[in-house]
Amino acid sequence: MADINRQTGAAGGESERAAWLAEMERASRAKQETFMNGIAARLRHPRMTSKPAQPVRGAPDFWRTFDWTPEERVERFEANWRSVGGHTARAKDLAEAGRFIAERAQELSARIIVRQDQAELASLGLESSVPDAEVSVWNADEDVAWKARAAEADIGVVIADQALAYTGTVVVRSAPNKGRSVSLLPTVLFILIPAERLGTRLGEALIPMDEGGRDALPAGVHFITGPSRSSDIENDLTIGVHGPGVVYAVIIG
Repeated sequence: MADINRQTGAAGGESERAAWLAEMERASRAKQETFMNGIAARLRHPRMTSKPAQPVRGAPDFWRTFDWTPEERVERFEANWRSVGGHTARAKDLAEAGRFIAERAQELSARIIVRQDQAELASLGLESSVPDAEVSVWNADEDVAWKARAAEADIGVVIADQALAYTGTVVVRSAPNKGRSVSLLPTVLFILIPAERLGTRLGEALIPMDEGGRDALPAGVHFITGPSRSSDIENDLTIGVHGPGVVYAVIIG
């Protein structure tokens, strides 16, 4: 008899819990309806109860073909880059770009410069033009702690794989000779942008990556739009917390 009473009590408890959960569900949905109806009223249009049709996926066709002339790309890129606190410069060739970087390095009294290991950057001649600074070439010496070297560097120098004028964005891919730390850790960053690598739209960089598949992607692809910017919940803006606080984009050609 005691077992029957316990079973009956357990069944009653389960029934009460089920009823309580159902009531909580009903109350929650009622609050949700009131909330969504309030939003629709504020927006002054009928409440939407079904998801809208999505006839186009991704960028529309007209945007895929949108393009600016080479000079428009340069002008728009510079304007967008400067609008977020970046600096721009133009150089007719790598030699002139090297002189520009050397002058800024001397003004900054740079002690350590880190650059990627690429032929274009070797032609800048920073080793001789900035004699007071130690110029380190990424991964050139296996005994060097390269992340630490990049973190203590005053200047980092990289060359862009692509740049995109519409958003003022530079794309830098990582590789064994192109450490991501070179663009992320130094205090000041110089990015060289050959004019022929300056496109118009972000899709010009993203679509080939998607089409190439996962195996073709490097370990890191970095989209850089001006100096590092961080803002907390009160909108207090801080520059240079998570990356270089001063960034130069030098367009070559």
